[in-house]
Amino acid sequence: MMSLAEALDLLNGADILELGRAADTVRYRIHPENVVTFIIDRNINYTNICKSECKFCAFYRPAYHRDGYVLSYDDILNKIRETVAAGGTQIMLQGGLNSELSLDYYLNLLKLIKKHYSISITIHSFSPAEIQFMAKQAGISLKETLLKLKSAGLDSLPGGGAEILVDEVRRRVSPKKISAADWLEVMRQAHGVGLKATATMVIGMGESFKDRLEHMEKIRALQEETGGFRAFIMWSYQPGNTQLGGEKISAWDYLRTLAVARLYLHNIEHIQGSWVTQGQNIGQLTLAFGADDLGSIMLEENVVRAAGTAYEMSVNKMLGMIRAAGKIPAQRDTEYNIIKRFE
Repeated sequence: MMSLAEALDLLNGADILELGRAADTVRYRIHPENVVTFIIDRNINYTNICKSECKFCAFYRPAYHRDGYVLSYDDILNKIRETVAAGGTQIMLQGGLNSELSLDYYLNLLKLIKKHYSISITIHSFSPAEIQFMAKQAGISLKETLLKLKSAGLDSLPGGGAEILVDEVRRRVSPKKISAADWLEVMRQAHGVGLKATATMVIGMGESFKDRLEHMEKIRALQEETGGFRAFIMWSYQPGNTQLGGEKISAWDYLRTLAVARLYLHNIEHIQGSWVTQGQNIGQLTLAFGADDLGSIMLEENVVRAAGTAYEMSVNKMLGMIRAAGKIPAQRDTEYNIIKRFE
């Protein structure tokens, strides 16, 4: 098992190509079949009204803002209907922390979706920040909230809102948001009631290499405890239209950190490369730096787009990108079961 000191040395000074080869070796040991997966899904942002007001977010609107919205159940069902028609198998319901929405809004929505799409759609939804907010709004425990959501139809949790799990960084970029310990506790409770999840990290907000590794260590430790994370997903901060501002990190910085994540997170099976923030060319390169999955062909994505970054993807583009890297493309579901291989 790699130590923090060893990982820090790699981040600081390892030859980038040697680092990529080392990560690719680990990837091949875990996934010797040479398959790279993707999923077809839709990210449905049910509201953009949010009390967190994170400095790195260009998507949110404060309460009563003229551009604020809450999607109706009919609007959401229409989006899901389009997703199923396009071959999608998963939806991600994610939104702001909107004080006007009670826990019943979410429970009734989940029940309605399962009533119409109990077989065809997996509900991989609600970040830890949203879960904690629901619990506080309802005045009940995290566990009770999660059990209610699971009973209503929630299948698994995305790792949104993790950013960097170091409170010094969080106080600077998102002072009103859930703490690192609270994020981890929501995930611990979710795993405890049988809800699997993904873990995420956002880099490029002025954090240090030590901060990134502290984040990875917290994810690795919780995975040792619960085994509840299916995948680790890392993307880079997009500064456009945000209060935080700044510059995008380099592709090399992203790839170096991704490779170290593959080496360090020995107990997480899947590592996802981000074409959404890096573009197709770098997305393809992630397959030589430890990634075995390229995430989603998103039928809708609003948060990154609000920050001025937008890359389009189709099944044919995805297949071409994976094949050009010498890999076998395969469509998966939320649990990483293969739905279809494209030999």
